[in-house]
Amino acid sequence: MTSTSELVSPGLIRDFRLILDAVVDASVIAISGHTSPDGDALGSVLGLGLALRAHFPLKRVVFLLADKAEVPRIYRFMKGADDLIPAASFDEDPDLFISVDCPVSSRLADAEAVLKRSAHVVCFDHHPARAEFAEISVRKPDAAACAVLIQEFLSFASISISPDIATCLLCGLVTDTGRFQYQNADPAAFQTASELVRYGGNPARISLEVYQSQRLEYLHLESIVMGRIKTCAHGRVAYSYAYASDFTQCGVSIDECDGLVDVVRSVMGVQVCLFVKETDGGRIVRGNLRSKGETDVSSVAAAFDGGGHPAAAGFSYQGSIFETLKVALPMLAELVGDDPASVRVEL
Repeated sequence: MTSTSELVSPGLIRDFRLILDAVVDASVIAISGHTSPDGDALGSVLGLGLALRAHFPLKRVVFLLADKAEVPRIYRFMKGADDLIPAASFDEDPDLFISVDCPVSSRLADAEAVLKRSAHVVCFDHHPARAEFAEISVRKPDAAACAVLIQEFLSFASISISPDIATCLLCGLVTDTGRFQYQNADPAAFQTASELVRYGGNPARISLEVYQSQRLEYLHLESIVMGRIKTCAHGRVAYSYAYASDFTQCGVSIDECDGLVDVVRSVMGVQVCLFVKETDGGRIVRGNLRSKGETDVSSVAAAFDGGGHPAAAGFSYQGSIFETLKVALPMLAELVGDDPASVRVEL
């Protein structure tokens, strides 16, 4: 079987070599993913960080959280999760800052300040970007997950991948492909998954911790979101929402809610969907967009200064849930070929 490392392009080999040189030259390395980290951001930080710690034991490798919030509960099983620290509490000037799974530096939140005072900056990412913020960027929008790029880099650099490292990276790949149900689950994704399992990655543990260990409180919130699902554009657009009071009432934190958009996505006949939730005490609305087919929802996210992939994107908006839906739903209706003026927001 051909390994993913044998499929790396000459351009990537050059960039991997430059990044490896930067790692070798650094004494203090800080690694961070984006704000409100998902499984891919955390799995990439931890997978890369654990590998560098093991291969370069004399270097100090720091795992940063872009926010002050805790690590989402469903991802705390990964090795190294206890070592993650809020970027706001890290006051050193690293020799090297490594950004993972983040297309713009502003999405690094508190970690952006660490980036700015670092001697050198490199980036691994699979999102499209309007401009690069790192000296060296490994950017492959067609990669299923950032974890795929980390695995390719470690293989190129002949850095050992232990079972714990493989599980972190596999978690990133599994979650960003929706358990290999999304359109990005291409042959390269399955090949990377196969290699990571060969290294000792544990898909059963990932499935148990991420998808089969939901708190009863979360399931109550999920039932509320399910009960609010509405459609428009002749059933081709679905949406639902959660208020800040819902989280309080159910005893659920914002970081537990990554999977709620997939509840909305599961409606039969729907081409695109939107799930919005109040955050920051109701002052900011975060939206998650998904597409089942070829429709590109990233353009709607971009209209809110958000971003992402054609089939999965997100944004933040300073307004109410009603105001957010009033702006976003006509855009989605137009995407699926319906009259945007016919959309009526129902709450």
